[in-house]
Amino acid sequence: MNLKNYIRDIQGFPKKEIVFKDITPLLLDPQATQKCLEELVNAVKDLQITTVIGVESRGFFFGTLLAQQLNVGFVPVRKPKKLPYETISATYALEYGTDSLEIHIDAIKKGDRVLIHDDVLATGGTAAAVCELVERLGGVVVQCNFLMELSFLNGRDKIKNYDTFAVLTY
Repeated sequence: MNLKNYIRDIQGFPKKEIVFKDITPLLLDPQATQKCLEELVNAVKDLQITTVIGVESRGFFFGTLLAQQLNVGFVPVRKPKKLPYETISATYALEYGTDSLEIHIDAIKKGDRVLIHDDVLATGGTAAAVCELVERLGGVVVQCNFLMELSFLNGRDKIKNYDTFAVLTY
């Protein structure tokens, strides 16, 4: 099964010069979703993961499934002011300006072996910020794990000190 057949290109979204990689056709197909999950799990099954982080919002889809398959807890990392309890935050650069992500202060324990999952590795800023959050709380980033990587944006450069896996590469 070629999973790239389930990723739809949307020209000009969210901005004119962008080609957005839409994963909703993949999510609509149970066999494609299962195949993708199997590949994500196979990349980490022997790494003794204790916690899975899913990054808002598309990282939640497979992040929760990964946590369930690995029989570990799931932690959401969200945009500012979306989590109800006390948080810490990390700021990262965007093409124009900055953005921030937050995590509950009690979500990661010292020594937790953390898998960070998001839908896409683009410029790497989001992933680097999440790695920072995990380490500030005392966790160990075991792998940064993605459904797809846009390799032409060189996102791996920002997370080069971490094991990185993507099911699909563009």
